[in-house]
Amino acid sequence: MTTLLKSGEVARRLTVSEVGMRTARVFPRRIKKATPSGDLVFTREPGLFRPDVDEVHISVTFTWDLPRAHYLAEAWKAIAPVKIGGPATGMRGESFVPGMYLKKGYVITSRGCPNNCWFCEVPKREGNVRELPITEGWNVLDDNLLACSEKHILEVVDMLRGQKHKAEFTGGLEAARLTNPIAHALRSIKPDSVFFAYDTPDDWEPLVNAAQMLWNVGFPVKKHCVRAYVLIGYPKDTLRDAERRLRAVLSLGVMPFAMLWREKTTGMHRGFPWADLQRKWARPAIIARVA
Repeated sequence: MTTLLKSGEVARRLTVSEVGMRTARVFPRRIKKATPSGDLVFTREPGLFRPDVDEVHISVTFTWDLPRAHYLAEAWKAIAPVKIGGPATGMRGESFVPGMYLKKGYVITSRGCPNNCWFCEVPKREGNVRELPITEGWNVLDDNLLACSEKHILEVVDMLRGQKHKAEFTGGLEAARLTNPIAHALRSIKPDSVFFAYDTPDDWEPLVNAAQMLWNVGFPVKKHCVRAYVLIGYPKDTLRDAERRLRAVLSLGVMPFAMLWREKTTGMHRGFPWADLQRKWARPAIIARVA
């Protein structure tokens, strides 16, 4: 049996009991830092030696990978029943199982977001923020951790304190929701990186305030651990304006990380000049040369 998505259909949720089965996890593409590893993780059709599995779960992150996901579903359906899920399908995320669909070390402690940014699908897919049981990991990918209760946030920080790796917040933190108690808590675990975002003009003042708050509690400016995703290349954006925003972030002592806007269904961006600009402003070593 193959569970495929029709137009407008939401994938069935994968339950915790299903996760306990012997499950092949198939991904349309390998994301080097995030895709899990193991004998039952695949990024292509089944090979000559077929794995002995109860189910096949195809996890899709990007909407433009859905055609390949359907192709892989057809290829795997002779092995075991196939289900397609993941953010690209519009399915609502449930409990987080470490190491299942993300490499061990990545952790999600909440889902959803109360904001409604024009470029973000999270509120449509997940709804308002909801807190999950906290599991082990050091790279936090929550949609909007700072929209959670202070109690939950501090419990996440306590969990991170006990990890063997320095904490990372690559999922991003909403600058407007940062408070002094949370800033002090973050400083207490000396994270490897804390990411904010500068996606729209309204994000600028909160980013300035958040950066100052972190400097005030002792975050080291020169180590570039305070960073900001900067959305570039969206409709009507210009190369000049995009670079101006990137340089403005750098002037705060915050290391910018350019995020290239892509068309939802195709994954296409606006061409080489934008890709080149993104490359230059995505690595601190290159930024030091172009700034």
